[in-house]
Amino acid sequence: MVDLSFFRHIWQRIQTDDIPALAAQLAYFFLLSLFPLLLFLFTLVAYLPISEADLLQIIRDYAPGETMAFIENSLSDIMKSGGKVLSFGFVATLWSASNGMNAVIIAFNKAYRVKETRSFIVARGMSVVMTVAMIFVFIIALLLPVFGREIGLFLFSHFGLSDEFLKTWNTLRWLISVIILFIVFTGLYWITPNKKLTCTSALPGAIFATIGWILSSLAFSYYVSNFAHFTDTYGSIGVIIVLMLWLYISGFIIIVGGTINAYFSDKNRRC
Repeated sequence: MVDLSFFRHIWQRIQTDDIPALAAQLAYFFLLSLFPLLLFLFTLVAYLPISEADLLQIIRDYAPGETMAFIENSLSDIMKSGGKVLSFGFVATLWSASNGMNAVIIAFNKAYRVKETRSFIVARGMSVVMTVAMIFVFIIALLLPVFGREIGLFLFSHFGLSDEFLKTWNTLRWLISVIILFIVFTGLYWITPNKKLTCTSALPGAIFATIGWILSSLAFSYYVSNFAHFTDTYGSIGVIIVLMLWLYISGFIIIVGGTINAYFSDKNRRC
């Protein structure tokens, strides 16, 4: 059972570690990383049995509606101008995309009260490797629904299953998405801090981050779509404000997840 001291400790850490400011930094680096990461993924799409629409769908499920049009239009302009990964430079693109992951490592080290003793090359190399690993996991997340639909259609036609079964099979994309997010967060909390951890020690934060990020993203998307009218107030820049707010909320939840893991790690060490 989690007692009240847990919530008091997390609230104190949010204040003393200035987590809102760290979340703002993460949002900035996430924004810098977003388009290089998507460009890299778009380049890989040409070699996979998925479309660009499938790639964007995994973002569309959670992102506020206004931001998706902005992301899609920006990517379309970049691709039309010949800004593909090979022309930009494979290594340079990965390096740019790893900026967000590098900021995550810094935030987690602060949560665990450890200094970064690894060399710049090692620490930054880990950011690149984790970025590649995250891309690989997202590709699996994209491929599973594609092949899952084919398997569902085969079962539907071969065994004469009902239409309801096929609809249920198609909704498994959400469950797959949740599982993939959980795997990504577990890997982040387990590997990136400059501290020897076990995989199980990363689970509390991963569970919190998975549930918290999904619920907050859906709630924020609903709020933006039904109550807030940023474009009416700020014009075209309102879309960027919405995107930054979403990335800020995401960064805040990710850091709090790391803080939760640090709390249980300290508690177990004292015991």
